[in-house]
Order: sequence, then C-alpha cells, then structure tokens
Amino acid sequence: MKKIVALLILALVLGSCGEYQKALKTEDVGVKYELAEKLYDAGKYSKAIRLFEQIAPAYRGKPQAEKMFYMYSQAYYKTKQYVLAGYQFESFASNYPRSEKVQEAAYLGAKCYSMLSPVYSLDQVDTFKAIEKLQNFIDNYPNSEYLKEANETMRTLNQKIEKKVYENAIGYNKIMDYKSALISLDNFIADYPGTSLKENALYFKLDSAYNLAINSIPQKMEERLQIAKVAHTTLLRYKSDTKYKEKADDMLARIENELQKFTK
Repeated sequence: MKKIVALLILALVLGSCGEYQKALKTEDVGVKYELAEKLYDAGKYSKAIRLFEQIAPAYRGKPQAEKMFYMYSQAYYKTKQYVLAGYQFESFASNYPRSEKVQEAAYLGAKCYSMLSPVYSLDQVDTFKAIEKLQNFIDNYPNSEYLKEANETMRTLNQKIEKKVYENAIGYNKIMDYKSALISLDNFIADYPGTSLKENALYFKLDSAYNLAINSIPQKMEERLQIAKVAHTTLLRYKSDTKYKEKADDMLARIENELQKFTK
C-alpha cells in the first residue's frame, strides 16, 4: 500500500513538473497565467514568479492585470526579494489607485525598503530611503489600517539612525579627536533632545572637554577647563545619580585643581 501511495505522489510531482515546463515554453499567455495563479495559491512563489515575469508585458491594461500584478508583487515579497517587491508594489499602487489593495500595496512597498535597512553600524542609505517611503505612505493614507505598524517601523528606523549618529560622535572621542567629538556630541544632543542615549552623550561630552582642556597649551587651557566644568554641571543637572558620577567627579576635582593655577 505504501508503495502505491509513493508511486502516486511521484506521478503527481512528475506531472506537475511536466505541466510547468510546458507552460514555460508555450506562447499561450492564458496557460501561463492559469498555472501561475495555481502555483501562487499553492505557495510555490518562485515558480509562479518565472511565469509572471513572462506574461507581465502582455497583461498590462487587461482586466486580469490588477490581480496578476498584485500576486506578482506578493510573490516577490514572500520570497524576500525586497528590491523587486518594492518596485512592483509601488507600480501597483500607482497604476491601480482605486484598487481595494492599493493601501496594502503602498504600505508593503514602503515596508520593503525597511527590510533592506542594514544594522546601524553600516551605511544607512536604505534606512533613510525607507523612512522617506514610510513617511509618504503616512501622509497619503493618514487613516490607513496599516498606520500603527507604519509608525512603529518608522520609530525603529529612526532609532537606528539615532544610534548611528551617536556611535559616530563618540567614535571621535575614542580616537582622541576631542574637538570633533565635542562638535558631534553637541549636534547629537540638539538633534535628538529626547534620546535615551542623552546621559551617555553628556558624559562623553564631559570626557572630551576634559581631555581637550588637560592636554591644551597654556594659552587655551583656562577657557577649556571652564567649558569642561560646565559640561560636568550639565551632566549632573540632567541626572544627579548618573552612572558616571564617580568618573565625572574625579574629572571635576582635576579641573578645579588646574583652574586654581590661573587664580594665583
């Protein structure tokens, strides 16, 4: 009995493969469309894509085009081909603005770019592009059922950019380019006033100001020590029980000691 079942399954698989190969070779776009739809419904997206690619030019403007291009877009999305999926979804939303699927297509088209966004340590060109696409979706469909998800995705992407900017700023501190660190950290704090990284940023600003002052030539040291002292005050004012308090107070003691030399 098991052998019979196995043979039946083998026959179905071979028959299916034969049907697919015939569809790929035929000039009949109707045959290709019918099988592509069956494959799509069965979750065989990669095979469906090959057929969609063949018939897409012939179906533009036809009654079945809307459904076909929606399936085509989804097939790319479900196989994680996000560049192609994004392009197809955007084209669908543009070509079928009255479709009941237009909001879904517009959202997924934007979401595809977010799926291409790399880890924060890498170049964030795709992240900025994703933010732009999602913002356009939010502006165009303010009452969409996908609005909450779009906003959450935007928040995640913006946090990634925020972390990238922060890491770049403290990177100057780590390579002892304290002037650049101060400028970058000031910009970060101004651009992201509500950031969860503010305590860290204020500490590294103090550390940069301190090191710049301590290693200055005599003519610039007093002024820079005063800047470092202000940085200490700002950190403690922001969070009196900061995790950096011991280090910060050690720096302040040295700053006060050095400043006394200029009052004699």
